[in-house]
Amino acid sequence: MNILKEVLKYQVYPAMGCTEPVSVALCAAYAAKELGEPIARADFKLDAGTYKNGMGVRIPNTDGEKGNLLAGAMGIVLAQPELNMQILGGADKQTVAKAKELLQAHRVHMEVAPDVHGFYIEAELTGLSGKTAKCIIAGSHTEVVFLAQGQNVKINQLPLENNTQQANEFKASLKKATLKELLDAADNADEEDLAYIKKGVEMNLKAAELGQALQKVGFYIKELVRKKLLQMDLISSTKILTACAADARMDGQAVAVMSSGESGNQGVVTILVPWKVGKEMEVDEKTILKSIALSHLLNGYVKVFTGELAPICGCAIAAGVGASAAIVYQQRGKCVPAVTLSINNIISDIGGMLCDGAKSGCALKVVSSTDAAIRAAYMAIHDYGITEVEGFVGKTAEETIRNLGSISSIGMRQVDPMIVDIMQEKCRQ
Repeated sequence: MNILKEVLKYQVYPAMGCTEPVSVALCAAYAAKELGEPIARADFKLDAGTYKNGMGVRIPNTDGEKGNLLAGAMGIVLAQPELNMQILGGADKQTVAKAKELLQAHRVHMEVAPDVHGFYIEAELTGLSGKTAKCIIAGSHTEVVFLAQGQNVKINQLPLENNTQQANEFKASLKKATLKELLDAADNADEEDLAYIKKGVEMNLKAAELGQALQKVGFYIKELVRKKLLQMDLISSTKILTACAADARMDGQAVAVMSSGESGNQGVVTILVPWKVGKEMEVDEKTILKSIALSHLLNGYVKVFTGELAPICGCAIAAGVGASAAIVYQQRGKCVPAVTLSINNIISDIGGMLCDGAKSGCALKVVSSTDAAIRAAYMAIHDYGITEVEGFVGKTAEETIRNLGSISSIGMRQVDPMIVDIMQEKCRQ
């Protein structure tokens, strides 16, 4: 198995809008296409992480409207699952108006699925004639594990173990990989891989350019520079770049970005940080693109231990690990000790950052990740870093990441339900 090609195929793809509500829309679209008639009722069940991530983020092509519920209704109206993770790009004002009619008529309902661990979206539709259709996406944002119209079942991979999809084969391989093997995989990226990675760079730079016009996080970092409270150096310019791209996404701008680990904001950090740093440091482009390949691999590697939607912030920690290691690769090549130090440094620094859902504030976390990734890499390049004598850092990068995964998946198991309770209480008020 070529692990890089598998990661690029399944975890690195164009997505318009926050990937959780987009996946809700996609699940709804599959069910709606099977139903083939107007709905009388739609019932959605989401895992806590997906529910959390879609509550406060703006939806593309809606003039700033927010939420999973609207995204699900739009997916029903569109009924075009073939658009995959760019499904909301097919929406217009008429789509949004029809979706809002469904919400105003109280035909769309959504709840957190009980006792579900891992990525899970279920959409069950009932038509005006009484006909039903059901779709379940689980394990990843695009993987349909169940699809049926009434008793006519087209896809059935149930029962799911613990209500989640079994790990894909490439994820099992990724989880067993060593840092050296991931470095080798990135170093051996072929021209097809590099061309696809370059496409992601171009997409994310376009999103950053669009975000420049918004008076959000990127704007205020530029204001700090203008007022001479910050210098316009490599770190500031990279933070502005990544912040503006995240600003555009979280604002619901109709622009696709190349995701990483099935997350758009992770794609922003994973791709743009090593790209910008590499260009500023005059690294040759092929090496930069290979470093981004490593960034994608490590982002995915962290997430097989922490979970798809973890209580900790993926766009800061998992993507930050990838970006930091990529910068070290640009300067030191396949030096396992140096890359290990960079990973230990950034996890020791921001490893406890919480995820409280997708929203405008994600750009702040992207900025923190950008800053931490560059700082961690610089120290590691010069052979300084946090070692196993401190905190939960392990003897190897693999051990540190496994420790982080245990803290996230076991130690913080009650964090997501608690955050969802807080968010739901705010909605009730």
